[in-house]
Amino acid sequence: MKNAHHQTPQRRRLWLATLAAGALASLSGTAMAQAAYPDKPIRLVVPWPAGGATDQVARILAQPLSQALGVPVVVENKGGAGGNIGTQAFVRDKADGYSLILATSSTNAAGPHLFAKQGFDPAKDFTPVVLLCSIPNVMVVPAKSPWRSLKDVLASAKQNPGKFTYGSAGIGSSQHLAGAQFKNSAAIDINHVPYKGSGPAASDLMAGHIDMMIDTGSLGSIKGGTLRALAVASKARIPALPDVPTFEEAGTPMLASAWYGVMLPANAPPEVVARLNKAFNGLLQNPEIRGRLQNIGAEIGGGSAESFARFSLSEIKHYEQIVRQSGAPKE
Repeated sequence: MKNAHHQTPQRRRLWLATLAAGALASLSGTAMAQAAYPDKPIRLVVPWPAGGATDQVARILAQPLSQALGVPVVVENKGGAGGNIGTQAFVRDKADGYSLILATSSTNAAGPHLFAKQGFDPAKDFTPVVLLCSIPNVMVVPAKSPWRSLKDVLASAKQNPGKFTYGSAGIGSSQHLAGAQFKNSAAIDINHVPYKGSGPAASDLMAGHIDMMIDTGSLGSIKGGTLRALAVASKARIPALPDVPTFEEAGTPMLASAWYGVMLPANAPPEVVARLNKAFNGLLQNPEIRGRLQNIGAEIGGGSAESFARFSLSEIKHYEQIVRQSGAPKE
């Protein structure tokens, strides 16, 4: 009896210690589960072929993001149908932070007004993470083209209605809408040739198979001397092309640009969104990365996930007017 009396406090202490250890283990396990993201490779889906502006933005950021998060970040190009094929597949992925998409104004703002059946809802099927940047469209022609100015293009197009072509990354892409805007603004008859991405379109432009593009991803080719820039569709000249006039300076006022941002599938965990938003904002403040983005003509974004969510929703409405004014038909 005496022995049992002496053992009771010991047992109680042992029971309390076990309880405390269990609680600590539980808390530790919860913390580890929260701290574990990310613990495996991340896919960054680009719903366009390699070589275009969306792909360039993704590849500038993928390696630094990998270093910031401590896991591999793999860029996966899944092009076709104006960015819709890759995006349709993406919205069915798990919203766990291991599948990101580089969303654009083409797919997530203009698309609903250009496709009767887009295959996803830009307002409901995504969790916005961060606005990365925007890039103004630039009128480019092959280096061997006789056109040296926008006035040259207009003169030739008016003398030869229906003869000349402009390329794009596909129906609803920024190049398509910018070309349609230009066609309407200048009152000329030029023909749209859609491709599966701006990379293939630019290759055909350099080869002389099409006559012009109003592109967002051609700065490397302009600086490399294979394409000639004639006008920039921005309010002011851009630092990357200080000698190239705006469309307004060249006599045909027009504004056209594309935005690029990171999104997850719908209903992603808030802590994952916060982790990614913090990581991307850190990259966008890095002088070397900012410089690389500015070298492709980008105006740097950043900010909260909430501000990007508000912006992306407002852009769906904004592009309704742009598409209508462009005269681009619904597919």
